[in-house]
Amino acid sequence: MDNELCFAPATEIRELFRTQKVSIPELTELFCRRIEELNPKLNAYLALCLDQAMADANAAQEAAQKGEPLGALHGIPISIKDLEMTKGIPTTMGSLLFKDRIPDIDSVVVERVRQAGAIILGKTNTPEFGQSGMTDNKLADPCRNPWNLERTPGGSSGGAGSALAAGLCTLATGTDGGGSIRIPASFSGVFGIKPTQNRVPRYGGYGRPSANHFSQSGPMSRTVADSAMLLQVLAGPDDRDVLSIRKTPPDFSAGLGSGVKGMRIAWSADLGYAAVDPEVIRVAGQAAQVYQELGATVEEAPLGLEDPFPAFFDVFSVATYAAYAHLLEEHRDDFTDYGLYSMDHGAKLTGADLSRALHQVDQLRRRMEMFFDDFDLLMTPTMAVPAFPVDQRPAEIAGKKVEPFWGYLPFTYPINMTGQTASSVPCGFSSDGMPIGLHIVGPKGAEAKVLQASAAFEEARPWQDKRPPMV
Repeated sequence: MDNELCFAPATEIRELFRTQKVSIPELTELFCRRIEELNPKLNAYLALCLDQAMADANAAQEAAQKGEPLGALHGIPISIKDLEMTKGIPTTMGSLLFKDRIPDIDSVVVERVRQAGAIILGKTNTPEFGQSGMTDNKLADPCRNPWNLERTPGGSSGGAGSALAAGLCTLATGTDGGGSIRIPASFSGVFGIKPTQNRVPRYGGYGRPSANHFSQSGPMSRTVADSAMLLQVLAGPDDRDVLSIRKTPPDFSAGLGSGVKGMRIAWSADLGYAAVDPEVIRVAGQAAQVYQELGATVEEAPLGLEDPFPAFFDVFSVATYAAYAHLLEEHRDDFTDYGLYSMDHGAKLTGADLSRALHQVDQLRRRMEMFFDDFDLLMTPTMAVPAFPVDQRPAEIAGKKVEPFWGYLPFTYPINMTGQTASSVPCGFSSDGMPIGLHIVGPKGAEAKVLQASAAFEEARPWQDKRPPMV
C-alpha cells in the first residue's frame, strides 16, 4: 500500500473503508510499519500498542462486514497523548515516577475515542506532567520535529504534532494548559484547536485532585475537517468532571464551508507586550490579510495588554504543587528541572498570592469578553519564533531578552487564562524551512466559528500537500 494513505484525511479514509477500497487491518498494518521505521528517529511515541491495534482493526473490519452500527471514527488510526489514562496501556505522563504504570481506567477522552471505534496506536510523548512548551523528559531522548530533526516539535503535545507531521497517525488527541495543542501545531505544521474551557471533560487525569483552571483536551490533525470530527466525539458533558459544560455541543462541522464574508477580525502582532521574530510577524500578518480577500474586515486590534504570565504561572504552579508535592520528599531526584521549578514556585506562594492572581485572571477574562463585543475573531502569530533546537530555548527574540521558559509562547497562555477557544493553522514557513502558525482566537463557545475561519484559510491557502523532508 502507498504511504500516501498515512497522510490521507480521516474524512477520506472513512470513504475508502465504506467503498471497500482499503480495509481497516491493511491501513493499520501500514501505520504499524511506518511507526516502527520512523519513531526511533522522532521519539513521537512513548508507548506503542501495535499488536492490540491490529487485533482491534480486525475486530473493526468484522463489525463493518456484519453491518453492525459503527462509530464516527470507526477504524481510524489515532494517537493518545500520554497525559490521558489508558486502561491496559502504559500512562507515564512524561514522568520517570510513573514509567511502569498501567492504569485500570480510561479517561473520558479515551472512553469516547474507543466508543467511536478509533484504533489506538500508542501514547504520544509529552514533557513531565505537560509542564513545558518543549517535549523533553527523563524517560527518553527529546521528541524531534520531522521538518528538522535537530529542532523541537513544541510541547506539551509535541509527540502528537510530530506523529501527525510524519504520517504516524491520522488523528491525535492533545491537551492544552498554556498552549500545548497550539504550540506543536505551529512548530510542526499541523492543525490544532483548543476548545472552550470545560468543553471536553477532563476526568481520568492524574495526581491528587486540584483545580483544573486552564487545561483542556482537544483534537489535532492535518485538516480542519478532521479536527471538527474528532472534537464532536470528545465534546459534551460528563458529571464526573463537575466543571464540564452541561449544554449539548453544537455541530462543529456544519459551517466549515460557510466562509468568513462579513466577519470583523482584529489582528495584533504582539498583544502590546510580546517580543516576536520579524519573520514570524511578516508571515502571520500576510496570512491574516488573506481574510480581506475572503470578504472579512481585518483591522489592527485596539488591544494593549500587560504580560499576564506572572498571574498565569502563579495559578499554574500552585495547581502543580497541589497535585504532586506529596512525591517530592522521596522522589525529588526523579523530577525534571522544569517540574521542580514549577513546584518550588508554587510552594512559596501564599493564599493571598493565589487570590491576587485569580483576580488578575478574572480581570483579563472580562476584558477579553468586552473585546469580543466588537470583533468576531482575534488573530496573532501562534508563536513568537519558529521551532528552535531541542537544547536551545531562546533567551533573546527580536533583540529583546526574554525568559527562556516562556518567552517564545506569549500568545497562547492568555487564552488559557480567559477560557476562550483558539486554533493554530499552518500559514507559511521561515527562511530555513520551519512551519509558522496563525493563531485564530474566538469568544467562549465559538469553536464552530474558529473552525469555520480555519477552514476558509485552509481552502484559500492549502497546506495538506506540504510534507517534511524526512517523509
